[in-house]
Amino acid sequence: MGDQPQAISELVSGIKDGRRNQVLLGVTGSGKTFTMANVIAELGRPAMIMAPNKILAAQLYTEMKAFFPHNHVEYFVSYYDYYQPEAYLPTTDTYIDKDASINEQLDRMRHSATRAMLEERDVVVVSSVSAIYGMGSPEQYSGMKVVLHTGDKISMADVMHSLVDIQYKRNDMAFERGDFRVRGDTLDIFPSHSQDRGWKLSFWGDEIEEIWEFDALTGAKLQKLDRIAVYPNTHYATPMPSILQAIGQIRSDLKDRLEYFHDNMKYIEEQRLRERVNFDIEMMESTGTCRGIENYSRYLSGRAPGQPPPTLFEYLPKDAILFIDESHVTVPQIGAMSRGDRARKETLSQYGFRLPACIDNRPLTFEEWDKLRPQTIFVSATPAEWELNQSGGIVSEQVIRPTGLLDPECEVRPTAHQVDDLLDEVKKVRGRVLVTTLTKKMAEQLTDYFVENGVRAKYLHSDIETLERIELLRDLRLGKFDVLVGINLLREGLDVPECELVAIMDADKEGFLRSTRSLIQTIGRAARNANGRVILYADNMTDSMRAALGETARRREKQMAYNKEHNITPKTVTKAVFSEVGDKQEKTDKKRRFVYTSDGVMDADTLRKEIKKLTKQMRDAAENLEFERAAELRDAIHKMEDDLLLLE
Repeated sequence: MGDQPQAISELVSGIKDGRRNQVLLGVTGSGKTFTMANVIAELGRPAMIMAPNKILAAQLYTEMKAFFPHNHVEYFVSYYDYYQPEAYLPTTDTYIDKDASINEQLDRMRHSATRAMLEERDVVVVSSVSAIYGMGSPEQYSGMKVVLHTGDKISMADVMHSLVDIQYKRNDMAFERGDFRVRGDTLDIFPSHSQDRGWKLSFWGDEIEEIWEFDALTGAKLQKLDRIAVYPNTHYATPMPSILQAIGQIRSDLKDRLEYFHDNMKYIEEQRLRERVNFDIEMMESTGTCRGIENYSRYLSGRAPGQPPPTLFEYLPKDAILFIDESHVTVPQIGAMSRGDRARKETLSQYGFRLPACIDNRPLTFEEWDKLRPQTIFVSATPAEWELNQSGGIVSEQVIRPTGLLDPECEVRPTAHQVDDLLDEVKKVRGRVLVTTLTKKMAEQLTDYFVENGVRAKYLHSDIETLERIELLRDLRLGKFDVLVGINLLREGLDVPECELVAIMDADKEGFLRSTRSLIQTIGRAARNANGRVILYADNMTDSMRAALGETARRREKQMAYNKEHNITPKTVTKAVFSEVGDKQEKTDKKRRFVYTSDGVMDADTLRKEIKKLTKQMRDAAENLEFERAAELRDAIHKMEDDLLLLE
């Protein structure tokens, strides 16, 4: 357990004492996710975990699902497979229309997350920085839900009318998420948050006689229900009275803006804006929505200009706990999001493509997020100055690894003959070697030099695609080559337990990749192996080097004392090597030939095609009344969709 129990106890006590900010300084391999899970379990309060990107969010989601198999563990990230924002380039007079491809699985999971946050207490939501982007308000999203009970006096026609109001569609042929269908005196609903369960309402005249949950594929009834709450099929659902009120304000602002363009002789902008907004108004009046309705979100939510937009943070219960994972990366991202977004939308407004109110459809500013967030625990191996200041410099340390592994020994050597010196070291090492350089050219030249001298080496830099990068790391771990040379070895996925040596070239060249934080993170790459060590090539001892080496030595001393006291022998981390993202271990099963298998990494496009193919097979099986096979195919598709999350 190491010092996990102490860290858990300190964090739990801090939350109970009402402390708004705490820092968990957890070294690589110390079990920070396990600590977060235990804090959530002990407090029994809703929680949200923010990660810096989709990959880490997906990994955290998978781990939290394992820790809390009976809780509502949810996943909230951007639902776009592809996203090209609306933009205008004045220098070339080029208008770029919004183009996006929405991932149905991610959209469903977003609905599942918001519903759980409004309905349940045992909620753990894992999100990316998408959580700070504008969406529909929780008041309208919750206020428009259709609540039905067994025995309610209501006609089927009235229920269908209510479903249409919250953007559900009638579809008696293909029954999919966000649809409803009628069969005799029964009404089937496929709720927006559900993966494979529907609700069947049986009517006796104008009364709901029974409500059943059923398997949407096979039609088999699963359990009888007394109550259901059907949440809107979009987070921008708005009641018609609110839409009509918003339209009045939109028309008023449109009139003012058209007068401005006319007075300034901007007749093209005037005509462009008039046609665009009037068309959107007509669509809202007739259907309750329009393309790009998010640009009118300020009117629909009734907020004043400049007010923070509604975001996922408004769905959080008041007593929720927020964890910021890899806070040294995530926190700066939050501050950067709103600046670029505003510049693009100001241009659209200036040239008559949108009303100025479109600027209020935006992510939260850093200051707004800071006010909105609940009690927060910042989690990082190298917390930044801002997080430390927020916590008053009080840190819960987790530097003892359950495996007994120590922070690696570090040695500083002169840069003269550093390449030949490193070559000698590489030839002595039995395990793998990671080398970090400052330039792409040096990485390539160093790799070529190693290869010429009989060393199996490859290089890694930003030009290499994500999937090729994953394959490179897999081959390194499998021993297909021994040395990986790169520029930025701090990105996620570089946990290589077989790594016995990390070499940092030109360690005394101050900058982002040689800052204290970066050096500590890079040194940590050798911390998963009992024989791990680090060589820093430098002629001068910079402040960053001095701080990084001092912190590493302090941690190592503490770890050695703990191991000696408890008679622990450090053991290299044992971690299986899988051929694909998501630790898939399935082998081909001849009886279940539809199970997804591959000899290597399957990219997202290929995986989507496989899902599409199996979906057709599933529907064909259902039509042929082969329900057992259809259900098995459905389960295989769900597994693939989960795997796809890790590739996007």
